[in-house]
Amino acid sequence: MTETALTQRTDDVRYRFTVTGVVQGVGFRPFVHRIATELGLAGFVGNDSSAVFIEVQGPTAKIDAFTRRLRAEAPPLATISTVSAVQMEAGDGGPPDFRIVASLTVDGAATAIPPDIAVCGDCIAELFDPLDRRYRHPFVTCTNCGPRFTIIRELPYDRPATTMAGFEMCPRCAAEYHDPADRRFHAQPVACGDCGPSLWFRSGERLVRGSDPALEATQRVLGNGAVVAIKGIGGYHLGCVVDDDAAVGALRSRKARGGKPFAVLVRDLDVARRYAEIDDAAAAVLCSPARPIVLLRRRPDAPISDLVAPGSPLIGLMLPYSPVHHLLLAPIPGVQTRAPEALVLTSANRSDEPICFTDDDVTQRLSAPPSLCDAVLDHDRPIHVPCDDSVVRVVDGRELPIRRSRGYAPLPIDLPAPARNGPAVLAVGGELKNTFCLTDGSRAFCSGHIGDMATLETLRAFERAVDQLSGIRQAPIRLAADLHPAYQTRSWADRHAGDRPVDLVQHHHAHVVSLLVEHGKLGEPIIGVAFDGTGYGCDGTVWGGEILAIGSDSHRFVRVGHLVPVPLPGGDAAVRNPWRMALSQLWHAGLDWDPDLPPVAAATPAELRMLRSQFVSGTGCLPCSSMGRLFDAVAALLGVRQRVDYEGQAAIELEALAESAGDTSGAPALRLAVHADGLIDSAELIRAMVSALRAGVDTAVLAAAFHEAVAVAVAEVVGLVAGSVRLVGMTGGVFQNVLLLRACRRRLQAAGFVVLTHHIVPPNDGGLALGQAAVSVLTALDENGYSSFGKAREVWR
Repeated sequence: MTETALTQRTDDVRYRFTVTGVVQGVGFRPFVHRIATELGLAGFVGNDSSAVFIEVQGPTAKIDAFTRRLRAEAPPLATISTVSAVQMEAGDGGPPDFRIVASLTVDGAATAIPPDIAVCGDCIAELFDPLDRRYRHPFVTCTNCGPRFTIIRELPYDRPATTMAGFEMCPRCAAEYHDPADRRFHAQPVACGDCGPSLWFRSGERLVRGSDPALEATQRVLGNGAVVAIKGIGGYHLGCVVDDDAAVGALRSRKARGGKPFAVLVRDLDVARRYAEIDDAAAAVLCSPARPIVLLRRRPDAPISDLVAPGSPLIGLMLPYSPVHHLLLAPIPGVQTRAPEALVLTSANRSDEPICFTDDDVTQRLSAPPSLCDAVLDHDRPIHVPCDDSVVRVVDGRELPIRRSRGYAPLPIDLPAPARNGPAVLAVGGELKNTFCLTDGSRAFCSGHIGDMATLETLRAFERAVDQLSGIRQAPIRLAADLHPAYQTRSWADRHAGDRPVDLVQHHHAHVVSLLVEHGKLGEPIIGVAFDGTGYGCDGTVWGGEILAIGSDSHRFVRVGHLVPVPLPGGDAAVRNPWRMALSQLWHAGLDWDPDLPPVAAATPAELRMLRSQFVSGTGCLPCSSMGRLFDAVAALLGVRQRVDYEGQAAIELEALAESAGDTSGAPALRLAVHADGLIDSAELIRAMVSALRAGVDTAVLAAAFHEAVAVAVAEVVGLVAGSVRLVGMTGGVFQNVLLLRACRRRLQAAGFVVLTHHIVPPNDGGLALGQAAVSVLTALDENGYSSFGKAREVWR
């Protein structure tokens, strides 16, 4: 790099600044150029692969003002981690200007990659302004918005390192790109209708080119009930109209979706309010730059097919985040075709497969028989790495992540002090809702949503994503995986470790540590309440109703409480059939399998004989302490659901039933017995529930009473085992249940505890890799070298 020569005044000083964080792809260099120019400072700014570097020269007072403004006025999408400044010798001679210089590649930890950001208000205004040259251009973008993560091939973030490299800027776009006063100054995806990507529509042999003709054709076939694949920022979606049972049913059948709800894309916030109840906090999340799917309470009069979210009082809504979405939901000037105000929009894949995102996917997975869609709205901007939509709930004004992906990933999470300066670790996550995590000594980078590791296609998607993120970040020298010997992710880690150590981290320990990391409390003693469906225990049984004590060495834990195990008959068969868990709970409670009970009636005589034989002999029955499976059992016992189409369905519907209960002042007392050794026994509760059912107590009242009984037991057992520890964390997939989350938090706070819940990574297995990574880093830093597994085998009970 040739350093700028500067005309020196007698009072000039010169400083070199290095800025780290999310500072590339967010308009940081144009911002620095603007404030330096406004202050009359000379110098330059550039990107390297680890930071933004700046040199400025001028009077001390103006340098001080520059330093203040660097943080105070940073672009809205930037996140500054550190700013370091070193005084240099002031230069002399040459022009007193300020420039953006060429990017560099340097050694060291790479800078953070920004996530994909929803198209901004300024670009939307241009999109619909007939006098603007980007009027109705489906790829309008600027420095403040648009694709980032999914188009970046390598760092530093410059156009040749993105999938926009193949689109040469026209003279007008190039002029904007090089104009410091323009909003598109150094906006890498900048393009227009003359030089940018193009949009087309295809249905069978019919090909329609040109943005508006393609959009019109798409709107027309959607209106006729077709299922259309729509290429977005991070992959293809499948869309159909929301109020046509036949169209929604066809989409559900093609995806093999079962009863799992679909998300709905709505034109704007006013339309959203016709579909769901939306308060100010939820509206703010819906309209945020991340544009996640937000789970909201559906309005009774919502103009929507019951097949969109069967059996659920919630609906997942999102607002348009790409120009294509905005155009697809808007009328086309001079065209009579009716524009939809809402569309079902779901990832283009069959259940258990990763999202389609390549041209090969279009021919092999979308269009080849049996086809997923009737038509495709496509474009030619390549997607380097796929990224699914994010999903959140809003609880008491704050986000509760359900899936952290587009708009959030791969934003870094700072590693708290005990884990700083450790080795680079790749944590491969869990088997369901997989994400992975890479660390670089000071930060943790969680991937976007990969999916359930049940197919070869998902494993390949996992490997592609690992290669992409590892190629940009530091190469990991240590791996971390779940303790479960049959997890695909653990097998992958073992196969790819080479001479690198692999730390095996117990499932629920990882959940609690992920919560500590996101709150910056790693190293603080905590009682972790980790409730989920299944996790491999240190004794080889199925855990999932765990109370863990973690001290100042967060990579060790003691199992201080848990649900009393009951038989898990048939493994995965019990997960898919809640009636099996209900029979297990009845067996544990010493109750007969009378045919008046819904789960007994749901089983055939042969199934009843088989399960009775299994329980007597213990054959095919692992002990299971899972709170998620207890929720399944109660849902079956109350007649809510005996078989599930997707993970967590019975518990979700049980929560909905409980919320419908209304006045529960006359509810019968249900109690989970808590013993002095921290064990929580369900037998008494099951016996009381059966008695109440036979007495005719409303099932909604019983569902609500069950939730409250769990909250009471949580507060009781935490109070029993906490000692002097005042910090409690609630994690695991069961705590996606907002009714339970609030009830537990209320009781724990009333008992004087500080309660942590998730706001950055999901409580489900999508947050698991962050905890695995932190445990692995701490294990490496511990001179004793204990792994979570080795220590846990000694101390759990």
